[in-house]
Amino acid sequence: MTTTSNGVASMLIVQLSDLHLCDEGALYNGVVSTNDMARRAVAQVNALAPAPDLVLLTGDVTEHGTPSQYAVAHRILGELRAPLYVMPGNHDDRDALRTAFAAHRYMPAEGPINFAVEGTPVRIVAIDVTVPGAHHGHADDATLAWLSATLAKAPVAPTIIAMHQPPFACGIPYLDPYRCMNPDALAAVIQRHGHIERVVCGHVHRSMQRRWAGTLALTAPSTATQIALDLGAGAKPASYLEPPGYLLHRWSAETGLMTHLVPIGEFAGPFPFA
Repeated sequence: MTTTSNGVASMLIVQLSDLHLCDEGALYNGVVSTNDMARRAVAQVNALAPAPDLVLLTGDVTEHGTPSQYAVAHRILGELRAPLYVMPGNHDDRDALRTAFAAHRYMPAEGPINFAVEGTPVRIVAIDVTVPGAHHGHADDATLAWLSATLAKAPVAPTIIAMHQPPFACGIPYLDPYRCMNPDALAAVIQRHGHIERVVCGHVHRSMQRRWAGTLALTAPSTATQIALDLGAGAKPASYLEPPGYLLHRWSAETGLMTHLVPIGEFAGPFPFA
């Protein structure tokens, strides 16, 4: 936890997503080194001032969910100076992820990787909506019951709900079948709680936002390639080497939660501002 210049409590949360880490020397989709891109992301996060209080990784840590790729992930992400919280995406393997990050005691020993980050100004409640072997998401009855009970334990604490697949259609035709497919059941749980600041997601490799379930739902860009923004009915799956990025969530008691979209890279400047 940090403080503002006025001495007010504040908190900085970095949200990384969709690293798609590969075996060393391999290129993601035969095009780009996502490992090098993740290293640049880690270096940029480490250089933030003030430093973030924690880093939340909202899934697709690796491309194929293999032990060797998780070994790469452990090395790269081990360079982060801030505490790291990892949740799976559809490209991940829960058990292999759990094994690679065995020191992360917040992860349950089996089943969906649902967890809560406690004792911070903003509480983070992560739900694992991945479906093994599938690309779409689904919050099953057990996860919804866990979420409801977990939210009820701290009914006034500012809270972020994190998940991999977004619970809404984004308008890109080939992505929408891969969203979290039972949004109404999930929304019914969330709408019973008035202290949800954000629902934050990954999966779609783009920054998107909308009002949903009485709060604001966001998706993070990827540290790798970005999905093409094509809203046409005949859109074909495609991605581009647009600037990678991450989200920086800043909470203070004065302003509540503010979210910044941060590109990863070196850019010309600074220039005079008037």
